[in-house]
This record gives sequence, structure tokens and C-alpha cells, in this order.
Amino acid sequence: MLTDKEIALARASMEFALENGAQKVRVTLNKSLMELFGMLNGELDKVTHALDRSLQVSLFVDGRFGSFSSNRLEEEGLKAFLLGAIDTVRTLEPDAARDLPDPARTVKDALNGKELNLYDSAYEGLTSEQRREMAVGTSLWSRKAELEKGFTLISEEGEYSDSLFDSVVMDSNGLFARHTETSFEIGYEVTVEDPEGNRYASYWWDASPRLEAILPALGNCSETAVRRAAAQIGPQDHPGGKCNIVVDSECASKFLTPVLSALGGYAVQQKNSFLLDKVGERVFPEYLTILDCPRNQGESGARLYDSEGVATKEFPIIDKGVITRYFVNTYIAGKTGMEPTIEDATRPKVVPFGGCKTREDLLCKVGNGILINGFNGGNSNPSTGNFSYGIEGFAFENGQITHPVREMLVTGNFIDLWNNLIATADDARLCMSKIIPTLAFQNIDCNA
Repeated sequence: MLTDKEIALARASMEFALENGAQKVRVTLNKSLMELFGMLNGELDKVTHALDRSLQVSLFVDGRFGSFSSNRLEEEGLKAFLLGAIDTVRTLEPDAARDLPDPARTVKDALNGKELNLYDSAYEGLTSEQRREMAVGTSLWSRKAELEKGFTLISEEGEYSDSLFDSVVMDSNGLFARHTETSFEIGYEVTVEDPEGNRYASYWWDASPRLEAILPALGNCSETAVRRAAAQIGPQDHPGGKCNIVVDSECASKFLTPVLSALGGYAVQQKNSFLLDKVGERVFPEYLTILDCPRNQGESGARLYDSEGVATKEFPIIDKGVITRYFVNTYIAGKTGMEPTIEDATRPKVVPFGGCKTREDLLCKVGNGILINGFNGGNSNPSTGNFSYGIEGFAFENGQITHPVREMLVTGNFIDLWNNLIATADDARLCMSKIIPTLAFQNIDCNA
């Protein structure tokens, strides 16, 4: 983790910049350590040890602004680096909108970095041999004959990794905040071949800040990937037209991320948002509520503050269909006159509704349609909200999957799409940055 000496050096860098021409300064010090063990077809294929640290400095000089970074953390070198950076900023055009956030908005409760329970001390005791054993034990290549029923496992590529991330941000207005997090991850990608020589690929992964939480996934990650790949065998053409779709929680962010992006201050300021001038309006159905839950204890992605040091808090991004605010950092607030909020959604959560717990419950509720469990290309227009995506998945009838589908597109407009949301499951994966359950929509254009 970051040492007292490194943190003191960051503070000294801030003070040196203030003494040599900068009126305001923000310094962010990051340090990360990652251990990765890669498997290929049952054999240990690669081992990676990566240590990285960097100092990022935001300088406010004579009404001008510049941001710089260095990974050479020694005092004399940093002094020369900062003097050069200050001289560079003086050559830029003035920008009155640039400023540090109001100290009243910055975080006050992120003092030791461990407040969110995202650091697992078990990380410190792991040895290289234990990591190797966990990686090797995740492969099922030596047992593939047990699974090969109607297909052949052609390749199996996986990785076990763990990491430690430690970060401190401070500024000349008195901000000091720290975030410390461990992460343990497992992921596999596999390819299977059917008797006709057609190949199908899929993946599965899991992650957690705590070692004990990832251990169950080590034994079934590759097997899950194989099942997902084999399920694609025998795809059939499916008639196009209006139909119901159920979007698996694993890929549902494809439909939510553009909505959140359209609420971003930069998009609004550039008038490149299909949700321009929509704050306070009921744009979406009354049963849709999306919360930002940035302070959920022990969940990957939780944060007490954003990159400016502004404190996070739970709030409704969309409250019963009503857009409550845009994500506006200090700069965009200065450019537009909008009230500053926070720079982005930290941990967005689609609140479940409709009484379904699992994806299977949702399929039964919907009855007939297409289950989407992946996207394979396409695009969306941030100004209009129109989209067209290639999809992967399965047809289902009477709540039961019947066959894989192929070569289909889902098209429409994001506002119309979300207004056709009819129910959700309650199965969001907490390892993902967005807490999105499986979603069900009606009357969506699916083109063959």
C-alpha cells in the first residue's frame, strides 16, 4: 500500500507547486499491485506481476488549467517536473470555468481508505504457490470428457488474478481522501465444436473484493463458460417483427449505459444528449426507479468520493420515471451555470419490480419472446437515442427456452425502449459496476 513517505511526497509536491506559481492544486497519488496466473488448455501459460504508481497533478495557474502525471516519484525529479508543468500551463488559453470543488462538497469521511470494507487482509498472506494452485485448480481441461456430450471442447483460456489498489487525493482547499481496495477475479473463455464442425465461443467470470467470496466461483467458472458455449449449438432463423425480449443481467448494461451517458454534463453541455432539457420531467414509466448506491458496504465499485474528491451519496437518478438531475462536475457547472452534483453515476441500480426473483421467473411471466444474453456489434446515436444492435440468445415459448437464434438485430429508441419495460428479475450480479437485474420489454423491433 501507499507508504507515509509517498503520501508526504505528494503533499510536498502540492506545496511546491503553490510556492512556484500555482494558485490552486489537486494531487492524486495511485498505487496498484496485480498478480495474474493465466491458463491455456489445462496448462499454466503465463504469470504476470505488475506494480504501478503514478502522481497526477492538476494545476490552476493565472486563470489557466493543466493536468499532468508522472511515475517517477523522487523529490528532485518531481520539482523539475512541476516547474515545467507550471510553465506549460502559462502558455494555455485562460479558462474561467476551471476550479476546485467547493470544500463544502468534498468528502470528509474517507480518512483511512478502508471505510467501505473493500480491503481484505487475506491478500497479504497469499503466496505465489497458493495463487498458482488456485489458477490450476480452475481448469477443467483434464476432465473435459465428462462434459463433452454432443460437442468437443476445442480451447479453454482462463485467468486468476488478484490486485490491491490504493489511492489518495488532496487539494489546496484542504481535501484529503483515501480509497483502498482489494480484488480477486476469475474468468474463462472457451470454444466448443459441434459434430458438423461449427464452433461456438462463450465466457464466464466473477470477482469480489474478498477472497472467501470468490472461492466458490473458482470451481465452476470454466464449466459455466462451456455450458454457455454449448447452448448455442443448433441456432435457427427466427421471424422478425415486434416481440418481447428478456435481457440477461450479464449484458443489460448495453441498454442502461447510454441513458446514463445522456445524463452526463459533458453531453448536455455539448448538446449531444437525447435527454437534453429533461430534468424534472417524467420521461420514463412510473415504475422505473434507478438509484445511485455508491456507499454499499463491501461491493466492488463502491466509492466515497469521485475523482474531484466530491462526496458521494445515495440518490435517485430516475425517480418513478422522473429524471432528477444531470451529472455535473465543477468544470461543467462553471461552463453552463448548472448546479454541480457529482461527475458520474458511481454504482447505479435498477430497482426490481414485478415480483420475479430469477430469470426463469421472468421468462414464465413474459411467456414468449427472445432471451438476449449477448450483443455482437451495432451502434447508437447519443443525440437521438436511436440504436441498432446485433444480438445473441434464444427463443422461448411458454417460459421455456426452445432454441438458439442467429443473425438478428434489435432496433429502436432508448426512450421508447425503457417505456416498454414490463418487469425485472431480482438477480443483479454484484461483481458488476452497475447493479442491473434481468430486464423484460414488450413490443420491441427484432429484425432477422
